[in-house]
Amino acid sequence: MKKIVLPGVALIAVCYAFGRFSYGLFMPEISEALQLSESASGAINSATYIAYCLALLTAPLIINFKGHHYVIQLAGISAIVGLIGIAFSHDTWLLAVGVFLAGLSTGWASPALGNAISAELPPELHAKGNSWINTGTGFGIIVSGPLYLLFTDYWRISYILFAVIGVIVLVWNRQAIPATQTIPCTKSIWSCMKPTRPGSALLMACLLTGASSAIYWTFARNFLTDDKGASDSEAVLFWIVMGVTGILGGSAGLIIERIKLGWSYRLGVLLLSISLGVIVLPSMTASLISAVLFGSTYIFLTSIFIVWATRLFEPNVSIGISLAFLALGVGQFLGSFMAGYTIEVFSSRTAFMAFAALGLLGLFLRVNPVEQN
Repeated sequence: MKKIVLPGVALIAVCYAFGRFSYGLFMPEISEALQLSESASGAINSATYIAYCLALLTAPLIINFKGHHYVIQLAGISAIVGLIGIAFSHDTWLLAVGVFLAGLSTGWASPALGNAISAELPPELHAKGNSWINTGTGFGIIVSGPLYLLFTDYWRISYILFAVIGVIVLVWNRQAIPATQTIPCTKSIWSCMKPTRPGSALLMACLLTGASSAIYWTFARNFLTDDKGASDSEAVLFWIVMGVTGILGGSAGLIIERIKLGWSYRLGVLLLSISLGVIVLPSMTASLISAVLFGSTYIFLTSIFIVWATRLFEPNVSIGISLAFLALGVGQFLGSFMAGYTIEVFSSRTAFMAFAALGLLGLFLRVNPVEQN
C-alpha cells in the first residue's frame, strides 16, 4: 500500500498545495512585483478553477485510452512547467499561463491516482488508500507556509524550489506506480458516465461544499489581517495549522468503516460550517481553532467524496472522481464570486456566517442506504 500511497501523497502536495493554493498565499507579493490590480489578481486566480474543470473533463478520456500512469506523469509535468512559468513571469500573461498550467495538474492528478488505487490495491484498502493520498494537500501546505516566511520578498525562489520538488516527485511516481494498462470503460465514455446508483446527492454535496468553502480559501487570510488585525506571521501560522490538521483528514477511510459514509458526511458538513462561524470570533485563538476545524474537515470531506464516487461508479472510478471534483470546482468558482459580492455589500463577518449557513444545507441531502456500507 505504501508503495502506491506515498508517491501519490507527494504528487497531490505538488499539484494542489504548490500548484494551486500557493498563489493565494503569495498573491500580495506577486501582485506588488508585477504591479497587478486586485481585479487582475482575482482574474488570474480564477484561471486555476477553469484549468481544474477542463482537466477533470479530459481526465477520464485520457485514462481510458492511455492509462492512469500516463495521466499521473502528465499531471506532474504540467505542475512543474506551471511553477517554472510563475517563477519567471515578468508580466500578467506569462503569470496567467503558469497559473493555468499548474491548475491543470490538479484536475488530472486526483482521477488518475484514484484509478491507480482501484487497479493496484485490494478492494478493502481502497477507502484508506484514497483518503491518505488526499492528505497531500495538507503536507504541501506545511511546506509552503515556512517557505513563505523564509522567502517573503523573494517569492520566485519559493516557486523554483516548488518546481525542483515537483521534478523529484515526478520521478518517484514514474518509478513507483506500475504502468498498468487498464481500460475502465469498455463502452462509450458517455455510457460509462452513468452511475450504478443515483449520483445526484453526491454532486449536490460536492457543489454545496465547494461553494461554502470558497470564502475560506479566498478571503480567510485577508479577513485575519484586514478585519482582525493579525500580522503576516500570524496569518502564515494560521495557514500552516490548517495544513498540519489537514493530515487528520486521512482518517476518513477508518471513520467511514466505523460510522458509515452517510454519517461521516454529515459530521464533516457540520464541522466545516462551525469552522466558518468560529473564525469571526474576536481572538487569534478562535482563528486557530477555526483553522484546525477547516483544515481537517475539508480534506476529510473531499476524501469522503472520493470514496462515495468510487462506490457509485465502480469500476469507472476515474469518471466518478472527475464528476465529483468537477462539481466541487464549480461550487468553489461560484462561491468565490458570491463571497466577494456579499463582503462588498454587507461585511466579512456577515459573509462568513452566511456561507456557514449555506454549508449546513448539505445536512438535508440523502445518502442512499447502499452507499453507506
